[in-house]
Amino acid sequence: MHTQRIYADNAATSFPKPPCVLEAVNTYATNLGASAGRGAYREAMETGELLAEGRRRIARLINAESSDTIVYAFNCSGALNMAIHGLLRPGAHVVASRMEHNSVLRPLHALMQSHDIQVTWIDADATTGVVDVDAFNNALTENTALACLIHASNVTGTLQDIARVGAACRKRNIPLLVDAAQTVGHVPIDVQAMNVDLLAFPGHKAMLAPLGTGALYIRPGLEGQLAPHIQGGTGSVSDEPVQPDFLPDKFEPGSHNALGISGWVAALKWLEDKTIDAVRAHDLELSHAFIDRTQGIEGVRVFGPNDPAARVSVFSVAIDGLEPAELAALLETEFGILTRPGIHCAPFVHETLGTTSSGGTVRLSFGVFNTLDDIVHCTQALAELAGAKVGG
Repeated sequence: MHTQRIYADNAATSFPKPPCVLEAVNTYATNLGASAGRGAYREAMETGELLAEGRRRIARLINAESSDTIVYAFNCSGALNMAIHGLLRPGAHVVASRMEHNSVLRPLHALMQSHDIQVTWIDADATTGVVDVDAFNNALTENTALACLIHASNVTGTLQDIARVGAACRKRNIPLLVDAAQTVGHVPIDVQAMNVDLLAFPGHKAMLAPLGTGALYIRPGLEGQLAPHIQGGTGSVSDEPVQPDFLPDKFEPGSHNALGISGWVAALKWLEDKTIDAVRAHDLELSHAFIDRTQGIEGVRVFGPNDPAARVSVFSVAIDGLEPAELAALLETEFGILTRPGIHCAPFVHETLGTTSSGGTVRLSFGVFNTLDDIVHCTQALAELAGAKVGG
């Protein structure tokens, strides 16, 4: 067993977290512990302000119109389901790409069965994973109720042209739902400039918050079209037996994960101090190094764009003669590299890449605390397992 441990599974959840995140969680658990909106005492009020601060910081990060547009969820899947189930009615038409994660595919397929919705699936390039924007935009019709496009693939790291699709959707008054699980916290995002109507994202990935955190941005004016699919107590208008119709309470029944959000607020402060531009520069540096060093390894395939600017530092790899599970096990036991093998909750992506029959790929995904030395170690490990040397 290799004693050095390199965490290369940041696409699943980021690790480690900044020390300030752990300190904030401990402070909440030790000193507050209250549920926001459930009491008039100081601790409950402070918890409420903590939630409000998180909304303000998130809104600033993505250039949302106001903090009221940020609705908390327990993860990105919950946020995506909130949008999809809240917006679609029986017989609706949807345009979505084949690069989507199961958090989009599964709710859509469930509604295909229960609500007879119709989905037009748009292909992506088998090498780069880039979705054909012209095909996507041409599939939009006057009957289209929703467009779904992932920002960056959790398999190939491919960045999609959200702004161009958003412009086409806005022209036709079609809501655009963007899965930003792999981008918020990694790359600059401006929901207004990109014409995004609904942006779903987790707190626990590149935003460096604890697990169990996520949110949905809802463009002002669209909240009236969304029906809440969960109802319950909100601490507001408690004398009414129906769900409030105002944001964010309309979509936030029950007590919040204040413990996780307390860490998220600290992580947002940390990111603001570091700046997203600096985080993106680091991400590009790691991507460039990984691409450069793996291009010379015979027998190793790296999926997705070769241009670091066209991706985030999420890489799927395959080595001839090794099953994904076997490769991942060797990377851990022989080199201490922690990765994720398999289909990565994205079956259509692997069908596009032609990797389904081989059991998928092995994914290495890097974060803000990974270093160039980590990249060197990972690429040398791949070269050794492939029985080759890094070229150059």
